[in-house]
Amino acid sequence: MPLQKIEFKSLKGFRVGNAQNYEAMTGVTALVFDCQNTAGIDISGGGPAARESFLFSPLAYQQSITALLLSGGSAYGLEAASGAMKYLEEKGMGYKIAGGVVPIVPQSCIFDLQIGSAKIRPDIKMGYEACVNSETNNPVSGIIGGGTGATVGKIFGMERAQKAGIGYSAFKLGELEVGAVAVVNALGDIFDYQSGKKIAGALTPDRKEFASSEEGIFALPKKIQEGANTTIGAVIMNADFSQQQMCKIAAMTRSALARSINPVGTTADGDTIYAITTGKVKSDINAAGTLACRALSEAITDAVKSSRMSDSEYLNLIKGNAKS
Repeated sequence: MPLQKIEFKSLKGFRVGNAQNYEAMTGVTALVFDCQNTAGIDISGGGPAARESFLFSPLAYQQSITALLLSGGSAYGLEAASGAMKYLEEKGMGYKIAGGVVPIVPQSCIFDLQIGSAKIRPDIKMGYEACVNSETNNPVSGIIGGGTGATVGKIFGMERAQKAGIGYSAFKLGELEVGAVAVVNALGDIFDYQSGKKIAGALTPDRKEFASSEEGIFALPKKIQEGANTTIGAVIMNADFSQQQMCKIAAMTRSALARSINPVGTTADGDTIYAITTGKVKSDINAAGTLACRALSEAITDAVKSSRMSDSEYLNLIKGNAKS
């Protein structure tokens, strides 16, 4: 059965929208689900900023989400979910109750307060706008939405880091379709998972060559800042799995982070992976988890390669934050 690469936009059951502020260098990506779904989660980092995470536990009664937000703003950015709930309530989308609905909106945020302006974060308006934008189904890679303020390779400080963003990838194996989205805001360096070649990360003081974040961790004279980094991702598929199985697939997909990022899962990262299925295709769980891992690895590579920025532009953005 040949593996085919497909367009992320061709996946069914949900749509993607973005809103961002380029002065603040922060934003929101909304995945709005138009059908019932089953979702799981894996949190491997030590400092996640998240909302409604317990809903992904097999112990939770409500197992279908209405939207998933990936945003900037650290814990401040969690306000964006209220805007998404406003939009979804207006559309009559969510858990049905007498006289209305309760939208189920989990969210994860990256720490992007060290670039652009730290005083402007995703809010109710931005969360609402991202959901409105999803009506065009807009899965664009690069410096947009939740990836607007993403950076990588920060072990030696922001002045030696590089810009990253949001990326996508999708595959088809027979009737099984699996896609992934990644917002890459890692403490560590980023590697092409196929070649092992470093493609982004910490730089030497003159920004002319790569430095090693791993060696930086070993040599670090003091404790790193907790929670100032996070890679957040979601894999979406059309298979028939339980919530427990989707949690297992999310855990399997963690291997994508290890393939592509080093160091990873530190106490300074809030690495989180969501796994959501919208269909009923029969599939082996190990095949689905392995394909999800490949899709997320590709999405991480896409997030870096689509977010190139000149040194002068990048340095101006982090210097501007210092003054704000």
